[in-house]
Amino acid sequence: MLLGTLLVLLLGGAAPASAHAALRGADPEDGSVLKSAPTHITLTFTESVGLLEDSFRVYSPDNRRIHLGEPRHADDASDTARAKLPGGLADGTYTVAWRVISADSHPVSGAFSFSLGKPSPTPPAAPADHAEHPVTKSLYDTGRYLAYTAAALLIGAAAFAALCRPPDTAPLRAPLLIGWWTLLTATAALLVLRAPYERGTSPGTAFDPDAFTGALTGRPGLALLTRVALLLTAALLVPLLRRRTPRTRLAAGAALSVALALTWAAAEHASAGIQVPLAMTSSVLHLLAMACWLGGLTALLLTLHRAQTPPPLATVTRFSRLALASVTVLVVTGVYQSWRGLGSWTALLETTYGKTLTVKLAATLFLLLAAAMSRRWTALLARPATALAQTGERVPELVGAPGSPPATGPVSPAPDGPDGPDGPDGPDAPEDSHGPDAREGLHRRALRRSVLAEAVVAVLVLLVTTVLTGTLPARAEAEAAKAPEPQVAGLPGAEAFTIPYDAGTPGGRGTVQLTMDPGRVGENGLQAVVFDPRGALSFVPELRISFTLGAKDIGPIDAKVTDRGGYWATSDLNLPLEGTWTMKMTIRVSEVDQVSETRQVRISR
Repeated sequence: MLLGTLLVLLLGGAAPASAHAALRGADPEDGSVLKSAPTHITLTFTESVGLLEDSFRVYSPDNRRIHLGEPRHADDASDTARAKLPGGLADGTYTVAWRVISADSHPVSGAFSFSLGKPSPTPPAAPADHAEHPVTKSLYDTGRYLAYTAAALLIGAAAFAALCRPPDTAPLRAPLLIGWWTLLTATAALLVLRAPYERGTSPGTAFDPDAFTGALTGRPGLALLTRVALLLTAALLVPLLRRRTPRTRLAAGAALSVALALTWAAAEHASAGIQVPLAMTSSVLHLLAMACWLGGLTALLLTLHRAQTPPPLATVTRFSRLALASVTVLVVTGVYQSWRGLGSWTALLETTYGKTLTVKLAATLFLLLAAAMSRRWTALLARPATALAQTGERVPELVGAPGSPPATGPVSPAPDGPDGPDGPDGPDAPEDSHGPDAREGLHRRALRRSVLAEAVVAVLVLLVTTVLTGTLPARAEAEAAKAPEPQVAGLPGAEAFTIPYDAGTPGGRGTVQLTMDPGRVGENGLQAVVFDPRGALSFVPELRISFTLGAKDIGPIDAKVTDRGGYWATSDLNLPLEGTWTMKMTIRVSEVDQVSETRQVRISR
């Protein structure tokens, strides 16, 4: 019944909304033919957008770039972008390439064309404006994952120390320091990479002064700067708070944790779309609950394995309650956020966001099963002590507990109870496993294994969560599908291919994503990115691409692509005639192994 209710809440319909910006309208419209030249180019989006210095690029019919006015919001409306056109525009077709930053920090780009008087015989082909540079995106995504993981470790270890009160906190120093340094380093790296990430350029452009300054003044940049300031503040407060009461330390830690969580909520999906205040509150609670559960798991695991004395039963019980509360918050906020991002039953299986969410839900289910096992072993640890306390006998301290007095008399073993001969103390247990101390040792070892399993699955959940935050939500994808075409990066006429290859050797498989722009007679640009079977960026020693027009006995023409630091490209591939060309791609995966693939490419005027 509960599962059905959750699914109905998760997938029930709602009013349309978006999280990534989608182009709602353009003035002039795509493909329109105007009698007189417009004074401005105006774009309207489904949500507020940030502007770059290079948000607009306009090319004349003779393929010359036109000087524009500074991009601004039209009539101070944050969901618009406008640039002023110069006077005296000639007749013909103009190509407009645009790039903005959506409210949730993700770059969005596209292109369209319009004509004055009459369309040009051959529309201009401007250089491609990539939605993202593969190396920059890989580095930025890695930084985001490290930041999430470090935040969970830092907040979770601190929460475990404050709320579960283990007597030996020495094992927690390492996760606290590692979490703080990793989060600080990852955030600094994200700050450096923010400008090239927004502009879709290589990491080498990170220190361009104008671009770097511009990135820091946007909402994502300000959120990252705030995170750095909070981490430095926390480092300064720690020595001062040591002399304060536990309640004061707890309040200060809670305030810093909420502020850190807000730096994510203010710059990602929660900050755009419907119900923004509620969504940001949900996002903060979701991140804090995730940190208390998953980071607390790591803290508990380290305490169980590295503490000089095992944690008392009270510490484990407190964490069990904290984990239960965290899971409850995660379920409630997760259902709301999933409903907000999906909006329909079909989106769960038909969109990238929905499929990624399905993987996260499956991983979370395994995590809940492991957590249930941990709670079971915690209950078994508590059972012998409870039984002995009820009979009035001395309750032995946990093995190695500080101040543990010696036993003053024999202690009767607890009955088999529901575990029976087939339970943890059944035939497979050691012969002396029926004593209270032996039972406790057996249950404690089982608890360590189940907590370790939780921690391993937690790493997967964090990874999928990072991917999910960078994936276009299904609602936004549906709204983008209704927007004017084209709604992808690049320029009109671009050809795109995904070509699998297999050299027949270990590590010799993958795919090549290739874009040819504009895909017409004359000069073309060519970009190729190589991925391994798991979808990760792959580096190969050599990539060669050639074109042959068999009907005219032309070719092969070598594209002469070169390694640009993570992808292969050329900007001067000249295909002189229209027709169906044979593109041959050769990938060398080692010193001696290579494979060739061919595709038919239609080139028109």
